[in-house]
Amino acid sequence: MKKLEIIIRPGMFEAVRDAVSRLGIHGLNYTEIRGFGRQRGHTEVYRGATVQVDCLPKIKIEVVVHDEALESVIAAVVATARTGQVGDGKIFVSEVLDAVRIRTGERGVDAL
Repeated sequence: MKKLEIIIRPGMFEAVRDAVSRLGIHGLNYTEIRGFGRQRGHTEVYRGATVQVDCLPKIKIEVVVHDEALESVIAAVVATARTGQVGDGKIFVSEVLDAVRIRTGERGVDAL
């Protein structure tokens, strides 16, 4: 099993959620976060003053998938979330040793 931490633009969340769901992945968690990458934020004009915005709003999606679904989920997220502009996001992939469904005690892929 693999855990994907997907960082995307807030406006892409629903499309990414739907794309992942179409692949048969029905459970995920998301968090509204703020951060920056290479773009280092941007400047805005607020009440006539130029303000540097260092941390931009992002969405972090966490989903655990079985190994066979990994590449298709990554491809779906990239195809859906890519705009070609700086700040599209990142996907981090980690190994998951085990999963336990608390309600039934199921383990491993069955717990997903």
